[in-house]
Amino acid sequence: MGLLIPAYASLAAWLWLTLAQGMFWRTDVRLPPRSAPARWPSVAIIVPARDEAEVLPLSLPSLLAQDYPGEAGIVLVDDGSGDGTGALAARLAAEQPGLPLTVVSPGDPPPGWTGKLWAVRHGIAHVRTAHTRAHVNGHAHEPPHAPGTPEGPGPEFLLLTDADIAHEPDSLRELVAAATSANLDLVSQMARLRVVSAWERLVVPAFVYFFAQLYPFRRINRPGARTSAAAGGCVLLRTEAAVRAGIPDSIRQAVIDDVALARAVRRAGGRIWLGLADRVDSVRPYSGLGDLWRMVSRSAYAQLRHRPVLLAGTVAGLVLVYLVPPAALCAGLAAGRPAVAWAGGTAWLLMAGTYLPMLRYYRRSPLLAPLLPLTALLYLLMTVDSAVQHYRGRGAAWKGRTYARPDDV
Repeated sequence: MGLLIPAYASLAAWLWLTLAQGMFWRTDVRLPPRSAPARWPSVAIIVPARDEAEVLPLSLPSLLAQDYPGEAGIVLVDDGSGDGTGALAARLAAEQPGLPLTVVSPGDPPPGWTGKLWAVRHGIAHVRTAHTRAHVNGHAHEPPHAPGTPEGPGPEFLLLTDADIAHEPDSLRELVAAATSANLDLVSQMARLRVVSAWERLVVPAFVYFFAQLYPFRRINRPGARTSAAAGGCVLLRTEAAVRAGIPDSIRQAVIDDVALARAVRRAGGRIWLGLADRVDSVRPYSGLGDLWRMVSRSAYAQLRHRPVLLAGTVAGLVLVYLVPPAALCAGLAAGRPAVAWAGGTAWLLMAGTYLPMLRYYRRSPLLAPLLPLTALLYLLMTVDSAVQHYRGRGAAWKGRTYARPDDV
């Protein structure tokens, strides 16, 4: 039988993915309909940053320039940087009028915490304490805070955004309008990643495509859905929902913190939304394959919960879904077996066709669509390498820190 059964199994998989996997391939999931609220709620923008001096001049000014009608401020949490990130942030804020900026530093994370989530915890504690103190001094009255949260209730919303994310001036306003109009507790946009170098053009759109395949946006956005995810670079979160979900303490060990955050909010009864961004961009460069390899491999095995059986299933699935179609087409044509060639070619066509919308979103050539099997092979090797690094005790490494414990959140 040779490739006949795998070819038809791959075709069946692509028919199911195309028609029944939440229309994952569509790229028109943008911010929901929204209107300006009668009163703009207060917002604290929290930026965890570790050794981000390279990208901060491209991203922080965009936050300082936010055109937001309500009360808003920025807290940059300098997470033990050795490149002068905190001092640079303060200098950028001094040079550009705009939202007020505070730079704080929490020190090294204690055992059981990832650095980013420890920084987020410190940032949330700071803004809640500062907000409560300001309102007490101003004789404003706020509702009592939840037990176990001595910092007080704080601002009504938190915008958690990474140090490499640049926002258009109306970004915060549009996020808040979407959250208040649709009564959402979490609104997240997947920032448009940089696609300048040849490797970025080959790998980055596929990264978002694969993510959407695992976490279809339309499915996530249904009330009461079982699938939950967020994009960590841009998350607007109601402070009340964060308290209910115990954020970030309840997910303190999560390497894939954005997915863990969305799950925690939904488990606590919150309504979440995830979509693609139009005016939120990542400015982090991944010029070479090595940079992209580290970006994927540092968390790939954590996504599989460090379970060998899930790794084996993932490798087999990637081979069947992405590598069998071109192999079947070529082998079928070479051996004069039209049934094998037809099944492989049709599966490959479906694969390329569902990838085209993502390439259009990233303004890349449609000629990259047939190369998706090659990109999938790279991701397969990155995933295997992620497992190898885990069992060598290196775990999920990021900027000098290694998180080797399983991500079970």
